[in-house]
Amino acid sequence: MKLLFRVLFLTSFIIISCQEKSTTKTKITQHSDNQIKHATGFAIHKYEGYSIVKVTNPWPNAEKAFIYVLKNKNGIIPDSLKEYTTITTPVEKLVVTSTTIIPFLEMLESETKLIGFPHTDYISSPKSRALIKSGQIRDVGQNENLNIELLFDMQPEAIVTFGIDNTNKMVDKLTSNGLKVLFQGDWMEQSPLGKAEWIKFYAALLGKEKEGEKIFNSIEDNYNNALKLVKDKQPNKTVLYGSMYKDQWFVAKGNSWIAQFLHDAKANYLWQDLPGMGSEPLSFESVFEKAEHADIWITNGSIETIAQLLKENHHYQKFDAYTAKQIYSFESEKGETGGTVYYELAPSRPDLVLKDYIKIFHPEVIPDYQFTFAKKLE
Repeated sequence: MKLLFRVLFLTSFIIISCQEKSTTKTKITQHSDNQIKHATGFAIHKYEGYSIVKVTNPWPNAEKAFIYVLKNKNGIIPDSLKEYTTITTPVEKLVVTSTTIIPFLEMLESETKLIGFPHTDYISSPKSRALIKSGQIRDVGQNENLNIELLFDMQPEAIVTFGIDNTNKMVDKLTSNGLKVLFQGDWMEQSPLGKAEWIKFYAALLGKEKEGEKIFNSIEDNYNNALKLVKDKQPNKTVLYGSMYKDQWFVAKGNSWIAQFLHDAKANYLWQDLPGMGSEPLSFESVFEKAEHADIWITNGSIETIAQLLKENHHYQKFDAYTAKQIYSFESEKGETGGTVYYELAPSRPDLVLKDYIKIFHPEVIPDYQFTFAKKLE
């Protein structure tokens, strides 16, 4: 409730401030309530002829929100909003910098609007890869070193990017060259449905709000139906998550995206009481002490076989889950040019991720279901 109050308060503050600053007869008209239900990092308010999109959580500890005005082609916006980045919708020429956006564009049947992406090898989807091969989607460099001359020549109507803090010099270069940049924060969402709801952000840009709403509602229904499959089940299998990276083991914290899936799939995640979001670095010894006898191990990284896992670290064979060969990976499937399918598709399809987890922990409730992402290591 506190978060909802804060979002509503800040939105009201912006509206009131804009009204006070207006020096013309053009006023902010009556608007619709924010329809975002699960995502906490953005809000959309519709007005006559335009929408206001507010991105409140683009990176950790962000100190300000970013406000974007999406104007219909014949819409008129108040003078008090002209200080904010304004995009005329529907956008016809778009550049994005995260593979998580690719599935959203394809679901909205708008992948042909994408004209540029940094390091196109990261894209796994066959549909978008075909557009890359045909030259319709061009490689625009690297996230931290985009090809500004190429982008200026391409003249995208919007560039949707992400930041890890407020010192993104590349964004400053883009905007100083007259290009319009929008920050997105889907990666900051910890609710599985919250991540998926960012489809509404792109639907608003593309003028496909009704389609975006319908698609998200279907994903939400599928997720809730999957929850019903295990509503009477007990979390009777203990779970170890992650693997060593250099000399540390990063375990998902109790309020993280991963932990939410494990909770919803009725698994007994051994670090579910670890407060916070993201991950916590631990030593191998502390992980082993707690998870030596875990029933199931969900590993991460590009591991495809048990032999490959053991080659990474011979101490892994000490876990009971290794001995019992109860080890699964969600990240083993690669696209044609090496991109990880799970990283690209999973945030937009939490319903499929949840069903994979349910198949692992309670296979009896969906005996005929085939994994989408998960793979049991052999």
